[in-house]
Amino acid sequence: MTALGTPAAATGGPLRTEYPFVLPRGFVDEHGTVHREGSMRLATARDEICTQTDARVRQNPAYLTVLLLERTLVRLGTLPAVDSMVVEGLFASDLAFLQDLYRRVNQEGHTQADVRCPGCGRDFAVDVAGGAPGER
Repeated sequence: MTALGTPAAATGGPLRTEYPFVLPRGFVDEHGTVHREGSMRLATARDEICTQTDARVRQNPAYLTVLLLERTLVRLGTLPAVDSMVVEGLFASDLAFLQDLYRRVNQEGHTQADVRCPGCGRDFAVDVAGGAPGER
């Protein structure tokens, strides 16, 4: 139910809680394997609260991003788990990508961005969660 008593299904279908993505570069593990495809789940209140009280965040507030991503990244490639060491080992461009994805899915509820074609001026939406060119 929504705050106004309307069932979530009546406002656009079931609630989506997990979002697949493809990293721009990918995480390179100790064997040289590149892991690009993954999924992120919606954050919970507990995710936000527990990370705020972590000692590492109190010492370095920038570490909040690492802990939030560690908690909400469901999978990344064939890695058995996504922990803080994996998040710390991401390339800066992949970290920025995941921060933007986290903001989009948790604040806006989707992974689309409205854009305008510079050639024809037509407006359309693109999925910023990544993927190979031409994939849907």
